[in-house]
Amino acid sequence: MTEQGTNHNQVEVAGRISSSFEFSHEIFGEGFYTVKLLVNRLSEATDEIPLLVSERLLDVTKDYSGSLVKACGQFRSYNKHEENKNHLVLSVFVRDIEFLDSMDNVKPNQIILDGFICKQPVYRMTPLGREICDILLAVNRSYGKSDYIPCICWGRNARFAGNLEIGSRIQLIGRIQSREYQKRIDENTTMKRIAYEVSVNKLEFHEKDEE
Repeated sequence: MTEQGTNHNQVEVAGRISSSFEFSHEIFGEGFYTVKLLVNRLSEATDEIPLLVSERLLDVTKDYSGSLVKACGQFRSYNKHEENKNHLVLSVFVRDIEFLDSMDNVKPNQIILDGFICKQPVYRMTPLGREICDILLAVNRSYGKSDYIPCICWGRNARFAGNLEIGSRIQLIGRIQSREYQKRIDENTTMKRIAYEVSVNKLEFHEKDEE
């Protein structure tokens, strides 16, 4: 049976596993584990993308560090409560994973989303004059759930997204990227964190009555 909303959230990433599995949670006796995947960009940079994998999909007791894999699934979010605040945690929920011999004819990083803008877009200019717009997209899932995914648009897409209203339905194609930042804990302490977002390549607006 196909889960409702699968077509609204499709991810394909490929790269090298860079960590061992860590237990995340259990649902109805099925354990889920997280593992990090290093994905190359067209530049020399890499993105470190967290995968959420069922113990029924892969032997999570083994260390696959260095293995080349392709994972398909959905980009999902949940709110983690810490330090009296809710922290949005994002990961790729893996539906299928396969080991690769090479990256030939493989899309290293692609995501397709269909959802609704749920926060006022924030349009701004960088000090070098580049246009950027941040949007938060609510993507429906089954059982009345939604995933809340931060997205970033550039150039003419940023200009277009900056004029969209809350509730606007959009479809987009992009890639998942990771970004390090320093979180201030107190006056003398900072902690390195990694934020995840979708860098948008293509963006399309849909009228509310369109299916």
